[in-house]
Amino acid sequence: MTPEEIKATFRQQAQGTLSLNIAYIGIVNHLFEGLYRLGSATATDLASASSMDAGYVVRWCDAAYAFGYLDANDDRFRLSSTGEAMLPDAPGTLMPMAIQSVLSAHMAERAAGLMRTGERPGEQVLAERETVLPWFGPMLEANFGAMFETTVCPAVPAFSEVNARDGLAVDLGCGNGWYLRALARRYANVRGLGIDGFSENIDHAQRLANDQGFGTRLHFLQGDIHDLKLKEPADLIAMNRALHHVWEKDPDALFAWLRDNLKPGGYAVVWEPAWPAKREMLRDLPRKGMAFQNLTEHVQGNHFLRPSEIEEAFERVGMSAKVHLFGPGTEAVIVAKAPGGM
Repeated sequence: MTPEEIKATFRQQAQGTLSLNIAYIGIVNHLFEGLYRLGSATATDLASASSMDAGYVVRWCDAAYAFGYLDANDDRFRLSSTGEAMLPDAPGTLMPMAIQSVLSAHMAERAAGLMRTGERPGEQVLAERETVLPWFGPMLEANFGAMFETTVCPAVPAFSEVNARDGLAVDLGCGNGWYLRALARRYANVRGLGIDGFSENIDHAQRLANDQGFGTRLHFLQGDIHDLKLKEPADLIAMNRALHHVWEKDPDALFAWLRDNLKPGGYAVVWEPAWPAKREMLRDLPRKGMAFQNLTEHVQGNHFLRPSEIEEAFERVGMSAKVHLFGPGTEAVIVAKAPGGM
């Protein structure tokens, strides 16, 4: 490519980033949803209906129009097809892309500064931007919920076995509870306990479970896996994209905890991004984002894992494990069985 062609490529990429930033503002302030309910409205009417400042909303409407999220007729706006795709509840919603764009920019800025000192401040960096944290769980749910229900569940017999015994499933690092709600929808006899370190996530998870009619089967509490005692041994303990957050402290102690808190013959089910065995695989399109995210995970005190590392950790504590790969090999679900049972 010539220098001018390279510049043109990067200008186009920069425009895409700006577009996602505009979408993010509309998502977290519920402007897309407000305009969807109104059908069409002036910017000031949208501001009033959304309880937002009119000056900001007027300028957001112009920017959203410029990037094709809104259409306009004189002073009245309505959602374009692209704007409708940003609705959080839209089929195949594009919402996660906008949330990830702003989260990535925040984490890149933090990594740039911390690289000079080596400091790794931990999970609290996710809460440094007050508009991001409430959308972290919905982002994961939109990205992975359908895959879990339609692809992962049928491929993992452990879920139906736990359902057959009216079992307890514990989700460590539950976020907004989407994983347990998906289990409850698919398996009528499963009970669930979700545990997360952020009180905001616990409140959100319990509210969603109650709203969707799962309040008698699903419960959530704030806790830290490093100081956690289950009142009832679990039939299944899930760690959904959470293992790498606690791996570096003492993985052998963690896996022994999983084994000891399962009923005989119970299952641990770990879902993690599958870090590739060879560096050159990072240039594959599905893994480019994983390479960037692994840098931002370092800020939080984490790093991504190869599926074989997880499998070996289970085997060291006497649990037989099997690796399932999904998508283009980028998603790993490792299922391990505790000793005993039938």
